[in-house]
Amino acid sequence: MTRHNGPMSAEDPQKLIAAIEEQENRLVFTSFTETDAWRLGSLLVRLATERSLPVALDIRRGQQQLFHAALPGASADNDAWIDRKVRVVYRYAASSYLVGRRLAAKGRELDASQGVDPARYAAHGGAFPVRLPGAGVIGVVTVSGLPQADDHALVVEAIETFLAG
Repeated sequence: MTRHNGPMSAEDPQKLIAAIEEQENRLVFTSFTETDAWRLGSLLVRLATERSLPVALDIRRGQQQLFHAALPGASADNDAWIDRKVRVVYRYAASSYLVGRRLAAKGRELDASQGVDPARYAAHGGAFPVRLPGAGVIGVVTVSGLPQADDHALVVEAIETFLAG
């Protein structure tokens, strides 16, 4: 996937972190219903299918999985990665990519030194928070199967398109 929204390269960690923070501040939902999850999930499936991307897609609100799809080339391993990325978003109230990039900028990783089991948490790109004004993070949209910057970029592209519509 070649489309990135902003400076998504790892060349300047602080610019990348600032770009992800801007995305999170800008991409806020006004509501998030089961119908919204279906529409957003269907949009993700369409984008990934058009590009023949081997991904699994997941949308949750709280602990309820509202949407899940596995496209050709995805495996059960992608589902395990989704679970690990989702836990990061709920624990840190930030995208899994942002958490990982912030740690990397400090020369650290998400592990026992951070109080988490890396078998259960993955600070790799692809899980993006569903935020509502006044409520904070109420859900997560996740893609797994591509390099982490591309997982993140696909989620951001879909949310931008969804919120613009």
